[in-house]
Amino acid sequence: MSEHNAVVGVYNSHTDAEVAVQELQKSGFDMQKLSIVGKDYHTEEHVIGYYNASDRMQFWGTRGAFWGWLCGLLVGSALFVLPGLGPVIVFGPLVGVLVGALGGAVVVGGLSALGAGLYSIGIPKDSIVEYETALKSDKFLVMALGTADEVATATRILETTGAAYIAAHEGVLTLNGR
Repeated sequence: MSEHNAVVGVYNSHTDAEVAVQELQKSGFDMQKLSIVGKDYHTEEHVIGYYNASDRMQFWGTRGAFWGWLCGLLVGSALFVLPGLGPVIVFGPLVGVLVGALGGAVVVGGLSALGAGLYSIGIPKDSIVEYETALKSDKFLVMALGTADEVATATRILETTGAAYIAAHEGVLTLNGR
């Protein structure tokens, strides 16, 4: 593990989050350091399906194209059904953090498993509560990890993409030295 920084942008819609990811990609930001979190969207017909094929999760439903695009772009994907949050889809290195938190039975008072995972890498509890509240309101989190310079660049880019709000965090832990 190594110590890095993080920036989290909260977006009101999946299309806003998609623009943020596209802008980060165009700038050359390392996509292996980017994570996206969003609640699954249930259509009125409840026509949503998931399957795993060749290490890629496949999606159907209203946001299927968005989730599928992210699956092809970012490393790692998972669907978690979390008490208090419901079905949450996570892409990027944050998947490993959450699996570790769930596997290690990490419990942090009042936080979901997602919150416990974020707390385990050094995100402050008050920020986690804000992120969980945003997810409950069907917002999306775009999280970039990296060195101070990488995160400063990501922050500047996210500031141009219509985030509802952005928060930077110093001294978070990242996995695999990334």
